[in-house]
Amino acid sequence: MLSRVTAIRALPRVAFVPARFASSQVEGSVAQSKGFSKKEKAHEDEYVHRHEMELLAKMRAQIEKKKLELDELQKKHEELEKGQK
Repeated sequence: MLSRVTAIRALPRVAFVPARFASSQVEGSVAQSKGFSKKEKAHEDEYVHRHEMELLAKMRAQIEKKKLELDELQKKHEELEKGQK
């Protein structure tokens, strides 16, 4: 019997690369535009302002807590002074 040898041929690989569309804008020009820059700065400023307001609120709460502690200590100090006299 005759044996048949079949050769498997490798097909050439075709790489599909998306074509870039020509445009009038340079790459990254959106990020450099004035409108985008102003909007981004406004968002950053809003975030910083909100963050600073949160920190101030925490500090005010801590100050009030320390004032209460100080008042209690002053009362105890006055009681101790009255007891010694």
